[in-house]
Order: sequence, then C-alpha cells, then structure tokens
Amino acid sequence: MSRENNSGISSFQRYLTVWVFLCMVVGVLLGHFIPELPALLNKFEYARISIPMAVLIWIMIYPMMLKVDFQSIRNVGKNPKGLFVTWIVNWLIKPFTMYGIASLFFFVIFKGFITPELATEYLAGAVLLGAAPCTAMVFVWSTLTHGNPAYTVVQVATNDLIILVAFVPIVKFLLGVSNVTVPFDTLILSVVLFVVIPLAGGILTRILITKNKGTEYFENVFIHKFDSVTTIGLLLTLVLIFMGQSEVILGNPLHIVLIAIPMILQTFFIFAIAYGTCKLLKLPHDIAAPAGMIGASNFFELAVAVAVALFGTTSPAALATTVGVLTEVPVMLTLVKIANSTAK
Repeated sequence: MSRENNSGISSFQRYLTVWVFLCMVVGVLLGHFIPELPALLNKFEYARISIPMAVLIWIMIYPMMLKVDFQSIRNVGKNPKGLFVTWIVNWLIKPFTMYGIASLFFFVIFKGFITPELATEYLAGAVLLGAAPCTAMVFVWSTLTHGNPAYTVVQVATNDLIILVAFVPIVKFLLGVSNVTVPFDTLILSVVLFVVIPLAGGILTRILITKNKGTEYFENVFIHKFDSVTTIGLLLTLVLIFMGQSEVILGNPLHIVLIAIPMILQTFFIFAIAYGTCKLLKLPHDIAAPAGMIGASNFFELAVAVAVALFGTTSPAALATTVGVLTEVPVMLTLVKIANSTAK
C-alpha cells in the first residue's frame, strides 16, 4: 500500500489500521445506540444481498476494473499456473484444513468453554466458510497489492464456476448434511453484481475515455482520480458490517473470540500455502499476491445464506459464519501488508 504514487493517499493509507479500528468501533456504537439504522438498511436486501453493501463493494471494485482490457484477459491462458494454484488451494485443501483446524479448537482446545453441541454447529459454520471461496472483496485486496487486474478477474470467475458443482458435495462430505441447498439466486446475483457489471463498466469507460482523450491521459491521469476511492469504500463497508452485527458482538464477546481464533489461523495458513506455492513456481508478484488473497478470503454472503437456510437465523452455525464476516477485513488487510512487504 505504501507504493501509491500520490503522497496524500500514501499518508492516508499509512494509518489505515487506525482508520479500520475506528470504523469498527463506530459501526458497533451506531448499531447499539441507533438500532433503527441497521434495521432500515436491512430492508434494502434482495436474494440475501444487502443493496447498500453491494453499492459500496461496487465503488471499491470499479477502479480496478478500469485497468482491465480484453487483450490482457486473452493473455491469461499463456500463464495458467496462477489459476491452477487457486483451484487446488480452494477446492482440494482449504475446506479440509478448515474442518481439521476448527475441529481441533472447538472439540479439544476449547472443550472447557464450548459444549459438544455448540462445537458441532460452530464447526458447521466454519466448514461453510471454508467451502465458499472468494468473490467480490478479492478485487479490493488485489488492488491494494497492485495485482494483475485481468488475471484476478479470470481467477475469481473460474472459482465462481467451480462453486456451482463443488460446494454442495464438499459440505455434504464434511458435515454429513444431506439437505444442503445452494441459494443460486444469491450466487448468480453476486457474480453478476460484483464481476460482470463492474467489469463491463470498467471496459466501457476505458474505451470511451481512450477514444476521446487518448491512452496516455487514461493511464496517467484518469485512473489516478480513483486512487483513494477503494480505501474509502472499504472503510464505509466496515462501518456497515459492524453496525449490522453490533448486538452479536456485544452479546457473545467470549464466543466471538473463540470462533475467531481458528478462523484467523486458517486464513494465515491458507495464504501461506497459496503465496508460497506461487513463489516456488516463480510466478510474478502481481499474480502471486492475488492468488494468496483468493485462497485466504471467503464468499461470506453464500456461507451466511446457507447457514441461515440450514440451521436458522439465530443458530450457532449462523453466528460462526458471521464471525467470518467480522474477521475477514482486518485479517485480509494484514495479509495485504505482508504481500506488499515481500513484493521483491
């Protein structure tokens, strides 16, 4: 993040951890003292996707999509190793390590704090997260690590296609849950909202601006008008997430921590596997960093929706997926720093 070429932005991002913490606190306080606000925002929801959240995510993604052109997408096939890494990590490793790490903590290490019944449901929520890999937010992490935008688009799009066939069998195998149903409206709407529309918007903008002002203006002036937009959108998203989950956080502080510990360890472990494999394969940093982020992040909209459908809104499994939402942004920002500090 420190490599931003605008001094104002680098100064702003130098204290990004502080802003993140403040936004988390503001979100919790708003949700607790003005509960009407999250209740109002919850009304603007379609197919279990928050429309205000979707707008903020779109604001974060659009600047990255401006950097994508069709030629660079076509060139991805010439170096498919980065795709193979994300496919193998997401579908052959991640769900099973999540199951193993979560089981160890919930049933063994934390058995003095968590009953076996609670542990079983917390494990279910963790597995749902582990079996639901990246979508929209990966574009933000890729932007912050100066990732290859075209390559990231293809990585995300192909993993979204694999979800269609792999998610249900993996969850059934690990949890023995026979009635797993994927909310396809949530899945398809997410792909359209967070991949198709911003990609089309970015490419259309690129074509129009380069046609009227030239490529040099587009690359050197126009794109940099959006340098701080992604970060601002990210901070507003944090306020929204923590505002909506304020009562959960304040009502279950110990269990929030107990659930978060194995999830955070799993996130760092999977990032190390994906990022380290890319280094062994001698892939460039702009492919390796997004690959690590894709492995580490979760499609929390899908996981929460399935947990609610299977176990109920107030279930421990739904709480576990919610903790995944809460830990996602702070942990991923830490991984962004690690990726940027090891760029060379």
